Amino acid sequence: MSNYFEEQDYTKSFDPKLWKRILQFCLRYPKNFILLFVFAVLLAAVGAVFPQLTGYAIDNFVQTGDLTNLPAFVAIYIGLIVFQSVNVFAFIYFAGRIDTDISADVRETAFHKLQDLSFSYFDNTPVGWIMARLTSDTFRLGEIVSWGFLDLTWGVFFLTLCFVFMFFTNAWLALIMLAIMPVLIVVSIYFQRKMLKAHRESRKLNSKITGAYNEGITGAKTTKTLIREQKNFEEFQDLSGGMRRASIKAATVTAIYFPIVISLTGIGVALIIGEGGSAVIGSVISLGTLTIFVSYVTQMSEPIIQIARVLSEMQAAQASAERTVSLLEAEPDVVDSEDVIAKYGDFENPKPETWNAINGRITFKDVSFHYKTGEQVLSHFDLDVRPGEKIALVGETGSGKSTIVNLLCRFYEPTEGTILIDGMNYKERPQIWLQSNLGYVLQSPHLFSGTVRDNIRYGKLDATEEEIIDAAKAVDAYNFIMNMEKGFDSDVGEGGNRLSTGEKQLVSFARAIIKNPAIFVLDEATSSIDTQTEQKIQSAIFKILEGRTSFIVAHRLSTIRFCDRILVIDEGKILEQGTHKQLLRNRGHYYNLYTNQFKKEAESRILGV
Repeated sequence: MSNYFEEQDYTKSFDPKLWKRILQFCLRYPKNFILLFVFAVLLAAVGAVFPQLTGYAIDNFVQTGDLTNLPAFVAIYIGLIVFQSVNVFAFIYFAGRIDTDISADVRETAFHKLQDLSFSYFDNTPVGWIMARLTSDTFRLGEIVSWGFLDLTWGVFFLTLCFVFMFFTNAWLALIMLAIMPVLIVVSIYFQRKMLKAHRESRKLNSKITGAYNEGITGAKTTKTLIREQKNFEEFQDLSGGMRRASIKAATVTAIYFPIVISLTGIGVALIIGEGGSAVIGSVISLGTLTIFVSYVTQMSEPIIQIARVLSEMQAAQASAERTVSLLEAEPDVVDSEDVIAKYGDFENPKPETWNAINGRITFKDVSFHYKTGEQVLSHFDLDVRPGEKIALVGETGSGKSTIVNLLCRFYEPTEGTILIDGMNYKERPQIWLQSNLGYVLQSPHLFSGTVRDNIRYGKLDATEEEIIDAAKAVDAYNFIMNMEKGFDSDVGEGGNRLSTGEKQLVSFARAIIKNPAIFVLDEATSSIDTQTEQKIQSAIFKILEGRTSFIVAHRLSTIRFCDRILVIDEGKILEQGTHKQLLRNRGHYYNLYTNQFKKEAESRILGV
């Protein structure tokens, strides 16, 4: 399993810009956050009143024995308990709503972003990394923003009210407890930095583990045929072991932190009891006052622990937020200009009424291209294709064939030079204009979960039943579809796994042809299917490509003999070009490729291998 991808390392202990970006999701629900804040404050206020009531009861009922006002006191106490129960219900409800809504919003925003990102992003980013962002990291963010906000608000207000009540009750005892706070703050700052570092490492390894799971599932057949089970397990053990060590380190730091907080709080209780007890004996304060302080100091340990827990979880959440926001803020390499979008629209708000029809003249003018890694693929490439011309691209693996069609489709853009469509720079029109006029069939066809009908209709969402059937017949897929148990309503399975490779390819052809594209691209579309299915597709291709500008990237040279022009590509340059017959007569590079392949195929047929 490859670990070529190394994500960005993060070093900031607190990043205001990062949390400002997360806050934008919170501001979508101002009413819920305001109500959550109100109920958290009410919960803290009522909780801070209870020790006062306990002290009052001791001084006025227990010490004096006078129970005259006891019924009214009991009624008030019960009323506060009922009110507090309502507060608890309300804050759990609103925190749960916020948690769910924010998690859903982040996932929807991230999914929308993935639709906009260019091919280069998916070339360089493992699926497992993306999945980790959309699952565990998003879940963690939703939790900390909702429940963390609640616990932090309640804890801060409860502590503040406790100190206010304590100062009004007895300033000296309050100062004793307040003296412990600086120590708690220093300890918290130290441990938060340690926890953030550990959580960052944990989240980083979690991404790699998700990626390893993805590779293990998608490559299961390859793993078994290569007998790599043990090796894969060993590699996964290394990742899992690293994750375990990082998680244990984070848990250890947290485990040390919480007892220190509890111990410091316990020291405060001991000091209060010592000083307060002496004051009660000396009749300086009442027993009720001491009870109030002991109650406050005892209860204060819980909000302190909650605040410490939230701060600890915020470290883990920041590690998740950093990676989630890095996805949300990723920018596509291929973008339409503001002027183009204003005039012609984009994928979200297309303006098809402003688009001109495509005749199909394609011109590569001094085009050069290299990937971000610096690998030069094309250098000063020139090509002029007439409308309706069928162009075949052949050559060794890595020669630049697929790069040419990817540039044509504007999945990438030239680093130098210009690509013209009907004499116009294709950057002067939106991507959706070009790709709406494009039919693209891949070497490994991908079908979406759903029915055969659904998959054909993906090419044209408003297609009628008649158009779907006509598209299936045009590519000779109708018969095999009708032989399936439910015909067009048959489920294709995940990725089309219920169909053979040839059947999937035929459905993908039907999907491409249904929108009647002006430009057609076949990228090794027949290289992974059997000869019989290839013959079916070949007969369909003749009809499909008639009158359309077509680019065919081919491995099997026998499939491109009908093309108007064959280009032999080598290291991003055209070595030879001409018709099939012309190139054979020239006895050049194409002649060698074709005859060698013909000999190998003939040998295979004769030997039956």
